[in-house]
Amino acid sequence: MVRRPLGNDHHGPDTLLVTSDMTRTVPVTAETERLRELVEGARFVLFDFDGPICRLFAGHSATDVARRLEEWLEGQGLPVPLTEAEKGQSDPQMALRAVDRRHPGSDLVAELEELLTRHELRAVRSAMPTPYADPLVRTWTALGARLAITSNNSARSVSAYLAGRGLLGCFAPHIYGRTHELHRLKPDPYHLNRALRAMGAAPGHTLMIGDAPSDLQAAELAGVPFLGYARNEDKESRLRQVGAEVIVRSLDSVLRILRE
Repeated sequence: MVRRPLGNDHHGPDTLLVTSDMTRTVPVTAETERLRELVEGARFVLFDFDGPICRLFAGHSATDVARRLEEWLEGQGLPVPLTEAEKGQSDPQMALRAVDRRHPGSDLVAELEELLTRHELRAVRSAMPTPYADPLVRTWTALGARLAITSNNSARSVSAYLAGRGLLGCFAPHIYGRTHELHRLKPDPYHLNRALRAMGAAPGHTLMIGDAPSDLQAAELAGVPFLGYARNEDKESRLRQVGAEVIVRSLDSVLRILRE
C-alpha cells in the first residue's frame, strides 16, 4: 500500500490510501486514522450480535415477532403496556422491556422472554451473515485476539447461529446474552463487564463493535473504546447523534487493516 497526496480539488491535508491492486481508494481522515488505531490496539474484541455479526431477522420479520408477543400478552388477558406509537414497531424486545418495567422479575416476564427466545431460534435458520463478518472473526482469532459476544439477544440463539457458521470456537465460552434480568440489558454495561472480567481484559485494550446507541452507551460506561457499524444511513445517523466518532459502513474496512 502506498500513500499519495490528494489533488487540489480536495479540501484539507488529507492523503489518499491506494491499495496494492489499485482497486480501492480510501481518503485518510482523522476518522480513518482513528479506526486504524482502534483496530491495531485491540487485544480483546466485544461484538454485538444482531448487526455486526448477522441480520438475525433478515428472513423472519422482526415486526411480525413483535406483533406475536403483543398478541400473546392479549391472549393472557393482559393489556399490552405500549403506547400506540410503540405498537407495531420492529423491535421485538420493546414489549418485553415494557412488561418488565411493570412486573419486574415476574413469571410473566420469564414466559415472554422464553417466547422471544424461541422466535429468535427460529430466525437463526434464515439469518443473513453480515458481509465480511465471518472472515473478520476468523482473521482476528488467528492473529491472537480474544473475542466475546455481548448481546441483548438470547445467548442460546447467538450460540446456535455461531455453531451453524462454524464460528462458535472463536467466541466460546464468552457469549453473554439476554437473561430474565432485563435491567441488565444494554445500555447497562453488565454483560460487557462480565466479558472483561472473564477474559482478564483491560478496558483500554478492548474494542466494542456495535450498531446501536445502546452499544455505545454501554461501552462508554465500561470504559471500552467503541467502533460503530452502520449498514445504512439511518443506522449511521443514529450513532452520530449519540456521539459515535468512528463508524464503518462495511466490515471490509476493518478486515483490510488486519490483513495488512
